[in-house]
Amino acid sequence: MPTIARIRLWSTNVESLDKVTNQIKTIAEKAGVKIRGPVPLPTKRLVVPVMKLPHGEGSKHWEKWEMRIHKRLVDVASDEKVMRQIMRIRVPEDVYVEIELI
Repeated sequence: MPTIARIRLWSTNVESLDKVTNQIKTIAEKAGVKIRGPVPLPTKRLVVPVMKLPHGEGSKHWEKWEMRIHKRLVDVASDEKVMRQIMRIRVPEDVYVEIELI
């Protein structure tokens, strides 16, 4: 039974995230192994409301700061040669990668 590597990626920068997923996809296509994805998962929105200063006796004014976390999921039929090439990919600091063998 072939094993599958499930690769989860997440980042706040969508351009660098897409760049890494495209590199994984091209490696798998060149090697001729089955690939499924990249599947975009729901984006997590973190919203922080902050009161604007100065807020003395007047009306209250709020600023809302937002951070979005983008996620992708890629399934690759794990071949030893392909997995070594995937591990050599230069991943930017703002992209987080988690690999799970199924």
